[in-house]
Amino acid sequence: MTSLRIVTAKAAKGTSVNDPRSVIQFVNLAHFLDHYAMLIFAAAVVVMAPLFGMTYSELLPYATPGFIAFGAGSLATGWLGDRWSRRHMLAVFFFGLGLSLLSTSVARTPEQLGLALFAVGAFASIYHPVGTAMLVAYADEVGREVGINGVWGNLGVASAALTTGILTQYFGWQVAFIVPGLSALAIGFVFVRVVADEQRVASARGASAARVPREAMERVMLALVVTIIASSTTFNAITVALPKLFAERLITWTQSTAWIGLIAATVYLFGAFAQYTIGRLIDRHSLKAVFFPMAFVLAPLLVAAAHATGAVLIAISIGIVIGIFGQVIINDAMVAKYTTDQWRARAFAARYFLGFTAAGASVAMVAWLHDRGGFVLMLQAFGGLCVLVIVGAFIFPNDHSPVEQSRAVRLSSSQGSP
Repeated sequence: MTSLRIVTAKAAKGTSVNDPRSVIQFVNLAHFLDHYAMLIFAAAVVVMAPLFGMTYSELLPYATPGFIAFGAGSLATGWLGDRWSRRHMLAVFFFGLGLSLLSTSVARTPEQLGLALFAVGAFASIYHPVGTAMLVAYADEVGREVGINGVWGNLGVASAALTTGILTQYFGWQVAFIVPGLSALAIGFVFVRVVADEQRVASARGASAARVPREAMERVMLALVVTIIASSTTFNAITVALPKLFAERLITWTQSTAWIGLIAATVYLFGAFAQYTIGRLIDRHSLKAVFFPMAFVLAPLLVAAAHATGAVLIAISIGIVIGIFGQVIINDAMVAKYTTDQWRARAFAARYFLGFTAAGASVAMVAWLHDRGGFVLMLQAFGGLCVLVIVGAFIFPNDHSPVEQSRAVRLSSSQGSP
């Protein structure tokens, strides 16, 4: 059961309560749009670069300010979500993201493009600290809902590669930004009509559930920092680079951007299945038991992908995507388990600030490494970085599964009753 009572502000006709399923559905849609919007440019840049009179390595870094804003902005948006209103902040997300995507479609110079992408990143930064905190507050089974929410985000990543490839090839790159921009505005209008503002009252049970020994919390924080830096940077690098990697390594298969987008989307779908599975496992087993084996996936597969081509590359890419998207669910579960609701948006803000700020540097790293050693050097470098994920898994303390915690709570209650 959730450790928080959610009540809406009083309206003219009395007090109403938001339907948890409706709120969660909007949060899932927001997650889809968030990742979709951030990866449109990564899929379209292959076509856009020649039109701007530049190479791939020259135009790609103009996305860097947007990715930095995506991470840095989460600190302010998480604080506003806790101090002002999560509902209002999510409304700002929908409308701001829609308008900034439309502004990107009218960019005529690299500088205008960079400024518009910065706005996309700034408004997209609202979702993770605010939306994830809303999701946890309304969820009964946190692992399950976080897993499903991760699937929606993963579908956004996959759809960005597929839809952008099709729209760019047949209608032009501008349409690839216009369609999701209008969609975000439409969802925003429905959201403000359906979801009312809320007042959140934390329960004593929720506060006590987050209390852990100081030594264990220090190990949790250290493991999170180490893991987030490595996994978030790799996550962003792979999702940005995968369309270009396939364009180079699958050239004997196809030269169509639409087909490349379809292949990339298919690979990303495996990440969606992995996120749902990881979410369900977290509801049944301890975080350590799920985290530890997953930590050993990324480093060897990234190194193996450095020289792979064709079907072998696709198979290895599926394993990499399973590893990086599964790790996102584990990291979110760590924050949800070890924080109370009053601080949860700010805790997620710190988590995503660290992750997305580090990830923002990955765009420039991909361009720099690709320019000097192609994808061989780039994949080997990120494989080395992901050794830190293994270090984080060793640092993370042993913990109890949700089933064991529920049993302990019931036993404590029965012993304390008269």
